Amino acid sequence: MTQHSTSRRALLTAALAAPAVAVGAPLLTAAPAAAVDPVGGCQILVDWKPITLYEGVVENDPVAPAEARVIRLAGTEFLQLRGLVTGTLTADAALGTLHPDIRPVKVTRGVCPRNNSLGVNSVRIEVNTSGVLWAFGPQAATKVTWIQLDNFSSVMR
Repeated sequence: MTQHSTSRRALLTAALAAPAVAVGAPLLTAAPAAAVDPVGGCQILVDWKPITLYEGVVENDPVAPAEARVIRLAGTEFLQLRGLVTGTLTADAALGTLHPDIRPVKVTRGVCPRNNSLGVNSVRIEVNTSGVLWAFGPQAATKVTWIQLDNFSSVMR
C-alpha cells in the first residue's frame, strides 16, 4: 500500500491559484487607483527651490544646482533634494540653508553618494528644524570633494 503525499510546492501553487482565479476578472476591469483616489497620489506641496549654499564651504555644479522640495505621498510629507555640490570637506560641515518655505518639524536625515575615498562612498545628510543642511562623516583621511543629493528623500511629517 502506497501513501499519497502532496508536496509543499503543489500546496502553495494551489493556495495562490485559487484567489487569483476568484478575483482575476474584477482586477482586470478595475479602474486605476489614481482615478478613484486622486488625493492619495503624489502631490507637490512646495516645488523645487534653490538651496542657499554657504560661501567657501561648497558650491553648486552649474548643470545641477542644489535644490529642495516637499511632496506628499499617501498622506506622508517627504523632503527631497537634488543637485550636485562640490568642495573639499574634511570634517562635519553645514552646507547651506533651505528656502524659508521648507522647514522640517524634526531633524530629517538620509544618505547620499560622494566621491569614493579609501572605500568610503556615502555621507550622511541632515536638515534641522532651522532648515540648515549638514554633511556628517567627512574626515581628513577621506576628504569629500562632491556630494550627489539626488537620492535624498526623507520623511518630514
